[in-house]
Amino acid sequence: MANEDDVRGTKAARSEMGRRGIDTTYADIRVMHGTCYIRGTVKALRGSNIPDIRSEMEIVAKVLRAKPEIKDVVIDCIFRT
Repeated sequence: MANEDDVRGTKAARSEMGRRGIDTTYADIRVMHGTCYIRGTVKALRGSNIPDIRSEMEIVAKVLRAKPEIKDVVIDCIFRT
């Protein structure tokens, strides 16, 4: 059974990326043992105002590391424009 902190962390990560206008349709976002793994392909949502998706993902990683459920963030993504 999944750890409650990991479930909360996964929901927080998905929420943060949606809030910032990042399309995660082709991405896998999971928190396991306090580490957030973001894998797959990410891109800016149509109509969002993101000039550089890579730098935006680094900002998201910093925000996620500040959450109590998430200890570390691993970004293993392909960035599309």
